[in-house]
Amino acid sequence: MVYMILADGFEEIEAVAPLDIIRRADIEILTVSLTNDLLVRGGHDIYVQADITLDKIDFDALDMLVLPGGLGGVEAIGGNRAAMDLISRVWKANKKLAAICAAPSLLAKLGILDGKSVVSHPGVSDKIEAAGGRLHPELPVVSDKNLVTGKAAGASIDFGLELVAVLRDRKTADELRRAIFYV
Repeated sequence: MVYMILADGFEEIEAVAPLDIIRRADIEILTVSLTNDLLVRGGHDIYVQADITLDKIDFDALDMLVLPGGLGGVEAIGGNRAAMDLISRVWKANKKLAAICAAPSLLAKLGILDGKSVVSHPGVSDKIEAAGGRLHPELPVVSDKNLVTGKAAGASIDFGLELVAVLRDRKTADELRRAIFYV
């Protein structure tokens, strides 16, 4: 099971594009509201109805936790103790983490990026480097074992396809790439 946390101010394309791609691969994914309100407002005033709330996550079933960017959403997650504890717990359990744009800064805050190959939005690269992350700003997506990071909104499809490759396999991701005519 894949869970994606949505908090007010999230970057819509960084959530919806990977969510769509993961579902096209027939991988079970649920969106998770950071609050008790399932209706979550994106950074560009697009509302998305989450599937469940944070307290409903089944940790034992969790294979991957996905964190979209968007400064408002990232700040909300970073200020939510339960969400930050969940991210730490996922990492300590050697489960998969994925973060795009500003969201890798949450991982930096938790000390997860030391020695890891990472890409992020240039606006948070100082936090990534300070946390020991090895930045690859020339790449749209970087995988380092059980960690997947994406650069920014423009890398959302690449990010989604990489998540499919990590969760399923590269062949499935390549088939999806062709099916959606993504070059």
